[in-house]
Amino acid sequence: MNRPRTPVLTCSIVGAVVVALDGTVLTVAQPALQRDLHADVGQVQWTSTGYLVAVASLLVFAGRLGDRYGHRRVFALGALGFAAASAGIALAPGIGAVILLRVLQGVCGAFLQPATLGMLRTAYPPERLATPIAVRTAAIGLAAAAGPLVGGALVSAYGWRSVFLLGVPPTLAIGLIALTTREPHPAPLPTPGTPQLPQRAERRTDRAPGGLASLDPVGALLLAAALALLVHGLVEATRPGGAVTAALACLAGGAAGAAFARHERRTARPLLAPELLGSVPVVAGLAVLLAASAALFGSLFVATYFLQDTQRLDPLDCALRVLPLAVLMVLGAPLCPALKRRFGPRRTATAGAALLTLGVLLLSRLDATAGAGAVGCASALLGAGFVTLMVTATSVVVHHAPEAHAGVAGGLQQTVMNIGPALGVATATLLLALVPQGGFVPARGIALPALAAIAALAVPAALALPGTGDREGAPPGGRPGRRRGKRPEAEAESEPGTRRGPTSPGPEEQACVRS
Repeated sequence: MNRPRTPVLTCSIVGAVVVALDGTVLTVAQPALQRDLHADVGQVQWTSTGYLVAVASLLVFAGRLGDRYGHRRVFALGALGFAAASAGIALAPGIGAVILLRVLQGVCGAFLQPATLGMLRTAYPPERLATPIAVRTAAIGLAAAAGPLVGGALVSAYGWRSVFLLGVPPTLAIGLIALTTREPHPAPLPTPGTPQLPQRAERRTDRAPGGLASLDPVGALLLAAALALLVHGLVEATRPGGAVTAALACLAGGAAGAAFARHERRTARPLLAPELLGSVPVVAGLAVLLAASAALFGSLFVATYFLQDTQRLDPLDCALRVLPLAVLMVLGAPLCPALKRRFGPRRTATAGAALLTLGVLLLSRLDATAGAGAVGCASALLGAGFVTLMVTATSVVVHHAPEAHAGVAGGLQQTVMNIGPALGVATATLLLALVPQGGFVPARGIALPALAAIAALAVPAALALPGTGDREGAPPGGRPGRRRGKRPEAEAESEPGTRRGPTSPGPEEQACVRS
């Protein structure tokens, strides 16, 4: 494989880091933004909600555009748009302009994020995907840890507008890099019922005909409406008095989701291809990520209020108490590919789910007198478990998705990583309200035990991942690898009647990739 990988990896890492950093520094900047623009709390909350709704609703469709027109083109569009929107927010005259530009920034973020994984899938052979994904995950963890510190320093020294200028140079640079780097034509989107081309031939085939219809715009619109309403409902559930609005939004989202499912069954070229959703590893990996992200972010929400409201720690001391989480994410990510190769995705992810569940359970036992050691130990378990699940499940999803649908797979992964945290925080908020006399003391409430149960749901999902017999060296739809000491001709002779090629994998190999 002679594709230039360094620009791809650079763009993928920097793009993911900028998005992660943007979310963390905004939280620190919001109070200053509110004072400077004379806004109310509801308007300031929409600077986050508007972005989240926009990005979550468009991720899958943006991935489809990458599959159709090339991931680097879509990535460049998203990165340059993100830079322009960030600069616009820094110059915005009022809160209305900030909200509008944050929505635009969310749209550009939706174009950028799936392409960070889609580019890796098309640039790296399947057996080498885990390492770049691990490096990307470590960088995200480092950005999440540094975000509050960087944001606090910038706001204190230069004001809230400076945190938006922070992302302009890197996104502008990676957008230009993506524009000037050559990319092979993406594989055509396969038509249901037609045989798959060999993987090498796919990369040389011209784009599939069909124009706008091949993108399934109706399905994209229905899915965007369903996801936007669902995310909006989850966000509203965390606000005082927002229960009715949240319920109505979730019901409407469910109706849109049902209409989307009905449409996908009838259309000739669905947005979510059957060979993607029919892949057990892909679905199991997405389920692992949903449960893990919901449990982690819900637990951090409870822990933050416990440390700041009950123990009266300032934000810096609070960040230091949970710093082991970020440290374990950064240091643990490079180890995950080796663990995955040694023990297989199933055992590695199951161990990660156990560590994550144990960390949430340990947090749930903290009382008002809990010290830094107990909080740090629980945070370390959370970080070790989550990074193991993140790297393992993401590499399985990207690896087992057909290259022609790498962008959609990346969009689904990013969608789950946006919905999971919103689901976890909404669950924690509702359960904290059920035990008001317990305040935010974990040992006196029910929020963290419930989140531990959600984390435990990652265990059965992890058990559905491939085992040691189907490691990353096996390309999707291909064979896990040649047995040592046996020539290909001998293998073919030992299994008469079975064609050995990318277009016709053996039945035992199909079962571990697609259902």
